[in-house]
Amino acid sequence: MRVIGNLIYLAIVIVDLVALWKVYVKAGQPGWAGIIPIYNLVIFVLNIIKKPVWWIIICIIPVVNILACLELARRFEKPDWHCILIFLFGFIYIPYLAFSDAKYKA
Repeated sequence: MRVIGNLIYLAIVIVDLVALWKVYVKAGQPGWAGIIPIYNLVIFVLNIIKKPVWWIIICIIPVVNILACLELARRFEKPDWHCILIFLFGFIYIPYLAFSDAKYKA
């Protein structure tokens, strides 16, 4: 039973990595940048949601994360309430952004 659970978890992780890759490509960034820890945060803050450098440091604060999710929803021309979906269900919503016809607006 534990093996099945681990395989399901591995499948979810792989789908999320592929989705992050695609979201970064949609945003005009190299896809590999989305899967490298810390570097993906730098690219996300500076190039995708276009915030100042100091946001990189404060992104560990949950309220700021909600604001970052709001900006991501706006960049993909989604309604503001989608930021809650991104924040709470990112493992589902990021693949939705990646595999849907959502377009990034610079």
